[in-house]
Amino acid sequence: MRPEPPTVADERATLVGFLEFQRATLAAKCMGLNDAQLRARAVEPSNLSLLGLVRHMAEVERGWFRAGVAGEDVGELWVDADDPDADFDRVDAADVAEAFAAWDEEYLRARAVVDATPSLDTVFEHPRLGPVSLRWVLLHMIEEYARHNGHADLLRERIDGTIGE
Repeated sequence: MRPEPPTVADERATLVGFLEFQRATLAAKCMGLNDAQLRARAVEPSNLSLLGLVRHMAEVERGWFRAGVAGEDVGELWVDADDPDADFDRVDAADVAEAFAAWDEEYLRARAVVDATPSLDTVFEHPRLGPVSLRWVLLHMIEEYARHNGHADLLRERIDGTIGE
């Protein structure tokens, strides 16, 4: 069951509520599928798969919250300079349990970073964008999940016909 975002709350609780809803939506799209189904590509030439989306979102959570907001010196999980799309590209032999465990760990750590950050106005220096606030990161993450959850809808429907939110 996905947690519904609050309809009346302060800005922080509302943003966090919508992010949690989007995280739970991706998990729901993957629920009940076997490893081969999670690896299934959408349509040629797309490299999208549900497993790729999970791996990608683990990378994104890690990058924005741990490396960005918290300033931790963490590397990438799967991507590198030789294959910046490895999170999507290298799923055929990827360990499904490892990918879901990494995603779980990254969003739990992201929650801790958000909880430990005193204000939505807290800013860190992004190497490409310059100053970025926690508020912006939360909004960006909601957008990132929402966009990819649209992909997940289509992937899941193609895999087994399941439709809906």
